[in-house]
Amino acid sequence: MTDRLDNCKGKNVKVFKNWLVLSHGFNMDGRAASLTVTDKIPYLLKEGIQLHVLSAITGIKDTRFPHQQLIAWGPAALRFDFRHWFANRFGRNIAYKIITPLVSAILAPFILIEKLLFGYSSQWSWAFPAYFNGLKLINEGKVNLVYSSGGAWSAHLAGLWLKKKTKIPWIVEIHDPLVIRNNEEDIGKDAQKKTDSRKRYWLEREICQYADIVWWFTDNALYYAEKRNPNLGKTGYAKGLVITPGAKPPDIEKIKKLAEYKIEKNINICHFGSLADDRSLSQIMRVLPQFFQEFPSARSEIKFHVYGASLDKKTKKNVINNNFQDMVVSHGRLETDNKLTGRQKIAIEMMKADVLLLLHGDAAWCEEYIPSKIYDYFWINKPIWGIVYRNEKLKEMLLERNNLVSNAENYESILKKLIFIWKIWKKGELQNSIFMPITPETGVHKIMDAVKKIVNNNNK
Repeated sequence: MTDRLDNCKGKNVKVFKNWLVLSHGFNMDGRAASLTVTDKIPYLLKEGIQLHVLSAITGIKDTRFPHQQLIAWGPAALRFDFRHWFANRFGRNIAYKIITPLVSAILAPFILIEKLLFGYSSQWSWAFPAYFNGLKLINEGKVNLVYSSGGAWSAHLAGLWLKKKTKIPWIVEIHDPLVIRNNEEDIGKDAQKKTDSRKRYWLEREICQYADIVWWFTDNALYYAEKRNPNLGKTGYAKGLVITPGAKPPDIEKIKKLAEYKIEKNINICHFGSLADDRSLSQIMRVLPQFFQEFPSARSEIKFHVYGASLDKKTKKNVINNNFQDMVVSHGRLETDNKLTGRQKIAIEMMKADVLLLLHGDAAWCEEYIPSKIYDYFWINKPIWGIVYRNEKLKEMLLERNNLVSNAENYESILKKLIFIWKIWKKGELQNSIFMPITPETGVHKIMDAVKKIVNNNNK
């Protein structure tokens, strides 16, 4: 596998195999922004890449290669990072509930000043230690390519600074789009009313000009980036790609007994991941009154479980107004302990579920992203019910694996699919999806092939 770059070797040929990875949330158990890059690591190592990672203090320190965990310079990032560091180190116990609010209170005045002066999202200031530590490694000759992954856009900002300072090859992985479109007609230029949005718009433009390679996770994300940056792909500008992230196989061998599926008196429909007002369980809650009116017995036979996040405001309001408290169970984050990682705990609950729920959202930019949780769902191989907003690629991925899809904009579509799911569950005929997981290995091969072109261009 290591011949992708090795076959470029020869007299006076420079091979870029010592990579600096910039990833704010690296090795954060269960975090999408982390899994997207950390799941690639075994395949990069297999390709013979020597890694040096710079991350925040939020994740677990990796021992396979040099991994420096850096403290952010701004108070908002420091508050965020400290809470996760403390939870990793000591757990979310009584000390966590006392100390973290105290630290937040101490930092609050400084956070206010930072917000008034800059107005950026909390992790932006991590770019400063990442830049200076990265520059030191480059000057020492320890790395010859920078790979920024985000997640937090501070990683890309540090990568941009390093590129401008050293001219080192720079490859960029953009998770969710940097520029959030407001509506179908908007290509992103209207999304600059807030300071942070303007900064991200500027940063995307800089990436498209100065990076050697930049990739997004969907065709639509690349399409709108090209609309905003028509020079993308032209000589002297970044090469734009689409690379699907996938997920590595879950480490579940030792937990299979804990994850044994049992048919219960309730059908358990389980959602994993974050919720918000624009990605809300209320999309289903709104059809329940009519569903129960048509099928009264279902009222005591259906439960919705939410893992990894608290309920969003819309869902909470809907639950209270309709007295659904007994039907909706919020489990919060499943944290690492001495026996299992949070990701293993999540896998256990996924394997116990009757149906895995995938909420996509209801905003214009949903056309440009696919929830990363879907790649774990594919490995678990349970029936998936996706409520999809204007994203043909996501719909196709679900349907080709024999899963269930509703239109997020269509009340009847959601109601009919819920009725269908409940009826086939009552008959004992719920079918698992077709087992077609997506690993990061194919994506890594595309990255390596693109880097090989950088090598060739630099040695002409």
